[in-house]
Amino acid sequence: MGSASIAEKKSPSSENTRRRNIEECGGNMVSLTVNFYIEAAGNDRKAVETSILEIEKKLKEENISIVEINREDPIETEDPNAKYSAVLEVKLRGELGEIVTLIMRYGPSIVEVEDVKEREISAEELVKILALISKFMGGLMEKFGGLAAYPDLSAFPEPRVGYSEDEIERMIINEGLIRYQFVIEAYGKDREEIEVNMKKALTLEGCYINKFASQIIEEKDEGDLKRIKMLIASELLSSVETLFTLTAKYAPIGIIIIEPDIIDIKPNELQNALSELAAMINELIHRPLLIKR
Repeated sequence: MGSASIAEKKSPSSENTRRRNIEECGGNMVSLTVNFYIEAAGNDRKAVETSILEIEKKLKEENISIVEINREDPIETEDPNAKYSAVLEVKLRGELGEIVTLIMRYGPSIVEVEDVKEREISAEELVKILALISKFMGGLMEKFGGLAAYPDLSAFPEPRVGYSEDEIERMIINEGLIRYQFVIEAYGKDREEIEVNMKKALTLEGCYINKFASQIIEEKDEGDLKRIKMLIASELLSSVETLFTLTAKYAPIGIIIIEPDIIDIKPNELQNALSELAAMINELIHRPLLIKR
């Protein structure tokens, strides 16, 4: 059976450069209608009004079908750090890659999936979309910090690693899961601790771990502490929703979808995946404002 893959090292660059490098991803078979709610907020009413007008203008210039657009006038809020707010409501119709690109470009506060047509997508096209997400989120995290934060995992049991081919087949056919390889960079003080916590974190995210391997690529002494940089390669099975979330949260340097070749996109999973992507983007870009408060 064939597979689709990406494997690229991300070189440091500014967020603006990464935004310019986002490419429209067409050719997949999933077409959907979505509603975006895009907010502009600030302490100057005129600046908020100008900002929401500029967003509307740029959206209308995008190569995508705009079904409906409604711009609200700025209103006063109770937030002392953003006294005025304006919302642009936009109904869009396009292919999944195009919608994902616009979520990354405009950072809507809310994404509502209204309709999904032709729900099947090839593994190759899905990997292209995941590559865009990984590259974009990697740029944001270089600038604003990481997203992968978990509670204390010490009490959580170490998960199972390894499944039979029969078990994997049932997961794919009966549960609609995807089998893929996922390569990330991880940092910590101790190799064993990093490995154990990573396995637990992947399980908490909703993954079944079939294979797991790691390699130390750098060791540094920082005073009395040792810091390790590792490559972690795992073979996982999960839903489409979880795959989207992992890609946005970890910005992997490599993804290979092993099977199936054609993936059925469930509307509820797509809703959750796109909403989570938008939420993570907003969390990162608003971090400086939250710190200042």
